[in-house]
Amino acid sequence: MAKGQETQGDGQGVKRHKRFEALEKRDVNQDGYVKEWPEVGLIAMGSPEDPEPSIKIEDGVIVEMDGVAREDFDLVDDFVARTAIDNTIAEEMMALDAVEIARKIVDINVTRAEVLKVFTGLTPAKIAAVMERMNVVEMMMGLQKMRARRTPATQGHVTNVRDNPVLMAADAAEAGMYGFAELETTVGMIRYAPFNALALLVGGQTGRGGIITQDAVEEAMELQLGLRGLTTYAETVSVYGTEDAFRDGDDTPWSKALLASAYASRGIKMRFTSGTGAEVQLASAQGKSMLYLEIKCVMLSKGVGVQGLQNGSISCIGVPAAVPGGIRAVLAENLVTTCLDLEAASGNDQSFSHSPFRRTARTLMQMLPGTDLIFSGYSTVPNYDNMFAGSNFDCDDNDDYLIISRDLKTDGGMVPVDEQEVVAARNKAAEALRAVFEELDLPRITDEEIEAATYAHGSKDMPERDTVQDTKAATKMMERGVTGIDVVKALAKRGFQDVAANVLEMQKQRVSGDYLHTSAILSPDFKVISAVNDVNDYEGPGTGYRLEGERWQRIADIRQALGPDDI
Repeated sequence: MAKGQETQGDGQGVKRHKRFEALEKRDVNQDGYVKEWPEVGLIAMGSPEDPEPSIKIEDGVIVEMDGVAREDFDLVDDFVARTAIDNTIAEEMMALDAVEIARKIVDINVTRAEVLKVFTGLTPAKIAAVMERMNVVEMMMGLQKMRARRTPATQGHVTNVRDNPVLMAADAAEAGMYGFAELETTVGMIRYAPFNALALLVGGQTGRGGIITQDAVEEAMELQLGLRGLTTYAETVSVYGTEDAFRDGDDTPWSKALLASAYASRGIKMRFTSGTGAEVQLASAQGKSMLYLEIKCVMLSKGVGVQGLQNGSISCIGVPAAVPGGIRAVLAENLVTTCLDLEAASGNDQSFSHSPFRRTARTLMQMLPGTDLIFSGYSTVPNYDNMFAGSNFDCDDNDDYLIISRDLKTDGGMVPVDEQEVVAARNKAAEALRAVFEELDLPRITDEEIEAATYAHGSKDMPERDTVQDTKAATKMMERGVTGIDVVKALAKRGFQDVAANVLEMQKQRVSGDYLHTSAILSPDFKVISAVNDVNDYEGPGTGYRLEGERWQRIADIRQALGPDDI
């Protein structure tokens, strides 16, 4: 051994290869990784404890599912068996080989409708076996065919660490200019929730009409905001794949179903939230794989009758991302959601890696085939302001995201914008919110705040507000029973007729109920686009959604590109 390369028993004194020293400094090596540990659920797919697929039906009742007798079902098994499986065809569909079903998903000669029929008769273990037979390219091919709505879209996060409503309104308006179909906020302080909902409603309807908004807070408050017309959808109603996980939150599948019906009965769009890794974090995985447990969540959601599911690991993404094949399992859960004919808001909403390569690779799994909502939370603000713990992409990545879309001619749900048009929209949203605050006798918004919000990168550029005064006023706003109609009146009285008309139209949408259809979003002129009137018709090359015409020209026409007159 050459001099200087001697080793000691404790490993000290080893001469290092300089390339390995360089590699260890790379961003990707700041992430955490673990080996598979099935006993605690740290395995993405195919745990030794996952059950073998089986079903037995007697007198139209499932008496055994995946090797478990009916009398031994837990709450989740019982709900799934009762509500999510078509007993009239289950035995026929379960008899199909898992590889045959996987091929049906990929085969362009097999219609989406045929695949949907097959999946209505499968048990959780059988669906897991089908996903196990597919690689990520095959899953992406399936996702392109199986998503419910023909036209892809995306959702944005609009938050800030100070819960500043003026900045939030301006940020929501800018997000509207970029083309987000849905906007979601949350709070640092729960008492700010009414102001955040109000700011998102006003700002979201200033950038363009038709943006659906929500305030992700405690469920009782979230429901109340929706009932008053200050928000128009909800998705942060979590479901789990084991009974123990449900009990951890004092919930059951039936209590979640009751909450979902409360939203739907008042015309509020509603999705559940779940994702691989949740049960591991709650120490309730029972040795099962993350995907198997997530499939039970998807089937439970189908049984409840909600429009769709926000999944893709969501806030648990660090767990599957740490184990082998974890990102494959995340893609699989999105595909399962579509195969059960649910809207898929497919995650990408929390940063999980220091590596821009890993973050981009994870996002491309949904961006390239397209999903109903590629992000269930692209951070339209800098990640230091993202109160959902930071998104996989944020506003500083906008140009990268748009140019990837341009490079690959794929629709990522966003379009390029003009700087001065964005500035004008931000200023108008801030002024509109000031008008509402004044009409509703809420704390004063100053000229300094309007100016700062118009040009701000984030909350670091904003003057301080009196948080005590704000939170007291927000509480009184709820006690006074302020509704969306009060917002319409305030805007109209102060001359913001177009914004008032947009907010009023959102109230009308709740009455009509058309956007309660699966995968429903609204166009800027408030036309419903859903899986009913915009059903996915992909059947191979030359079919389905194609990025073309005016939409393609807008995405292609980035501000950085030189034209003949520039050269």
